[in-house]
Amino acid sequence: MVTALDINRIRNLGVIAHIDAGKTTTTERILYYTRKIHKVGNVDDGNTTTDWYILEQKRGITIFSAAVTCDWKEVRIHLIDTPGHVDFTAEVERSLRVLDGAVVIIDAVHGVEAQSETVWRQADRYGIPRLVYVNKMDRPGADFRRAIGTLARKLGGTVVPLVIPAGAESGFSGVIDVIRDRLLTFEGEEGEQVVEAVIPPGVLREQREAAYARCLELAAEYDDEATDRYLGGEPVPEAALRRAIRSATLAGKLFPAYCGSSLHNQGVQPVLDGVADFLPSPLDRPVIEGHDPERPEKTVRRDLRKDASLSALAFKTETDRFGELTYVRIYSGRLRSGDALYNPRIDRMERSSRLFRMFAHDREPIDSAGPGEIVAILGLKNTVTGDTLCDRKYPIVLGRMRFPEPVVSVAVEPKVSADRDKLDEALRRLAKDDPTFRVTTDPETGQTLMHCMGELHAEILLYRVSSDFNVQANVGEPRVAYKEMLRAAATGSGRCERQIGGRSHFGHVVVHVEPSPGQAAVQIENRLPPGLIPREFVAAILEALRTAASVGPLASFPLVYTRVALVGGSTHPTDSTEVGYLQAADLAFRDAAARAGSVLLEPVMRFEVSVPEAFLGEVLNDLNRRRAEIGEVETGEGVRTIHGTVPIAQMFGYATMLRSMTQGRGAFSLEPHDYRPVDDSVRKRICGDL
Repeated sequence: MVTALDINRIRNLGVIAHIDAGKTTTTERILYYTRKIHKVGNVDDGNTTTDWYILEQKRGITIFSAAVTCDWKEVRIHLIDTPGHVDFTAEVERSLRVLDGAVVIIDAVHGVEAQSETVWRQADRYGIPRLVYVNKMDRPGADFRRAIGTLARKLGGTVVPLVIPAGAESGFSGVIDVIRDRLLTFEGEEGEQVVEAVIPPGVLREQREAAYARCLELAAEYDDEATDRYLGGEPVPEAALRRAIRSATLAGKLFPAYCGSSLHNQGVQPVLDGVADFLPSPLDRPVIEGHDPERPEKTVRRDLRKDASLSALAFKTETDRFGELTYVRIYSGRLRSGDALYNPRIDRMERSSRLFRMFAHDREPIDSAGPGEIVAILGLKNTVTGDTLCDRKYPIVLGRMRFPEPVVSVAVEPKVSADRDKLDEALRRLAKDDPTFRVTTDPETGQTLMHCMGELHAEILLYRVSSDFNVQANVGEPRVAYKEMLRAAATGSGRCERQIGGRSHFGHVVVHVEPSPGQAAVQIENRLPPGLIPREFVAAILEALRTAASVGPLASFPLVYTRVALVGGSTHPTDSTEVGYLQAADLAFRDAAARAGSVLLEPVMRFEVSVPEAFLGEVLNDLNRRRAEIGEVETGEGVRTIHGTVPIAQMFGYATMLRSMTQGRGAFSLEPHDYRPVDDSVRKRICGDL
């Protein structure tokens, strides 16, 4: 049985950052220093532990989040290394949903970048305490104070440096432990030997004293003993100061900061100490809330200290040729290999065949797991990302994750017609695993369409179709995933009175539709007065409305930001049938949508373009031609960073154009921002005179 002491030693941790900030490199050092691996891999060599997929190794980027487990001193760390590219933001979102803490890595040269802001906001949404690690301190242009300054300025976080650099750029030689008043250097072939020394008089001593004073000023108020001592002008004991920092970190008031150079094996061990000292255990976040599946308005809570009934959240599924693996975080109770698990979403029991503790792509069979643990289950056929697994006697539905809408569509077909079924099955399995990937059929052409987060996302998925499922496919050019939104509120009705096969079918439905700007997904509501339509037909009507509302009235693009309510109807004494109500619901929605009218929307991306100062004018002119709205232009050392928004339709092939304009020295990133009405020229090109 897992004791409270065992749970107190668990840290569920995510490593999150902008692309190329050094997440995987840092994770590799963590695994080496915790003795889980015996040789340090390198991203450029394609042999790191967490980048296990062949395409990750070839490209040197992280595509899939990878879970590993390691031990540091007396703490067990369940660590998830996440991608940095915006096309794979779903991997970050679903990881943060089940984690208790995170290490946010920031590039010492560039500071907070576009995806840094995105992952920070995601962590804010789930209330996750964080440490900040400023990496690449030995790079030209590295500046620790400027890097954490960008975090405070752009994200509003109050950073308390607990480790500061000894030097910078080529002069970076180690780090200073502010609380313990020690200079740390990292020796040995891989920096595994941490050598402590007295901080010499001079600049380093002055920097440490200033950082310690700042630490006391920020943290003392979060511990009674530290507050009394600080206000009284007395020395604050180290234990009291650490308690204060931990309390403030768990409350999201302070973010302890560290620094180093992971690639050159400096500064990672203090970060591990920080994870153990300041990030929460599951006992620090003990109560999880959900709702009763039968009564969604009823809040249900699970406290891992009191509740023995199982509650777990499936946050990721992984499909390959060998089966379906479901990753879960256990919040209460105990999960055993072979258990039958209740899934409230499908109101069905599913049996687990085996249980694993994952180490990237390697599996360690285990018999059971308890509260706070992250494990993988083999054998769940119908469970998808966001599903709750629980005890049927004590059901609970935990909160689901939110994922952005796809912004790019690509037509795909098998090279050999005989592979049509294999292609459909491959796409189905990939869509089950990836909440930001959807597959539809164009009603006019019959083409299969892949809806993705961007060109890279589509490219990776197509590679998986050919490599993982052995299906060769032809693909079209990327297309913009346009949407529609209703212009106004309206009410419509539909009536069916038909004879089919000698049987009379009657149905009469009234619906109300209205724009709902706060939520992209279409919302279907039942506002029907009791007894107006027989209960046995209501569920079918609501499902028919959901199907009808999947496309807009203007050009049959997916409908978003819309609420549809069933508000009325009537019945027939003898002829009311499900068939009649299904057709009436479809007609009612079409009538209401036609009255409301709709507007065509296009996905708009937030961009960040970094270029040498000499190329700024040409790049700005090009962005203006692409209908970009330019916001802030930041000035760095010889580099200008342009921020703004731009329709994604204007950014296909931009990477090649930017390289050409800047002699290969420019870089950019995009992330979904929102949907906006298209201008008249785009609408006429797509919809004609509709």
